[in-house]
Amino acid sequence: MTNIAQHTPRKRFGQHFLTDENVINQIVYAISPKPTDNLVEIGPGLGALTTQILPLSKQLNVVELDRDVIAPLQLACKDLGELTVHQGDILQFDFNTLIQPNNPLRVIGNLPYNISTPLIFHLLNYSDDILDMHFMLQKEVVDRLAAKPGKKDYGRLSIMLQYYCQADNLFEVPPTAFTPPPKVDSAIVRLTPYENPPFVANNKKALDDIVRMAFSQRRKTLRNSLKNAISSEELSALDIDPQARPETLSVEEFVRICNNLKE
Repeated sequence: MTNIAQHTPRKRFGQHFLTDENVINQIVYAISPKPTDNLVEIGPGLGALTTQILPLSKQLNVVELDRDVIAPLQLACKDLGELTVHQGDILQFDFNTLIQPNNPLRVIGNLPYNISTPLIFHLLNYSDDILDMHFMLQKEVVDRLAAKPGKKDYGRLSIMLQYYCQADNLFEVPPTAFTPPPKVDSAIVRLTPYENPPFVANNKKALDDIVRMAFSQRRKTLRNSLKNAISSEELSALDIDPQARPETLSVEEFVRICNNLKE
């Protein structure tokens, strides 16, 4: 593994390097990489995960923003397997360039906390071509991804993620596992896109719009927050209480509203 002391973590990149070997081993075990996998790692940094996964996967694409860590990363991975580095901003990265016929992507990464939510929404655009995703995230974000209706963590991110994926909170990671230690607890989440979604929205953009509209004024009832899209009478006809608040509705109920919107 590359010596962390040789590199100053950059705050603007949200860099917290994973250094706890027990945690690294747990993550690798959860991912269970194989030589046939089409794996891509987001933000490999100095290679804490990369150096453990590459000997098992034999090949690995990585996307890294910080040019200064690329040479040390390549050196650390020398002779471990075929490493392909894509330098750039992951929020602008076109995952279509990595898609292979009949071999969906497996995406992994210790995600910078400041971009984790927009990055997950970016990846959902490619969900049809992704087998699974294993991410280290702020524990609070993982709680939101896996939250159920009626819980305080349940919101737009929960609904849109759970429309596309099964979310499993695998285990928590303390700040002491990183250099420098973040000020928050972390967790590992596995996101598995549905091959056959349990509920199908006629228009995914309309679903996102209606969920965004409902949660833009979270404390308001559906009757008020969705009044420009659907009437109280129409909600009642769908067996949805117009007086309900958005955080009490299931993914299926939001899909039902979406599929009954007038043009």
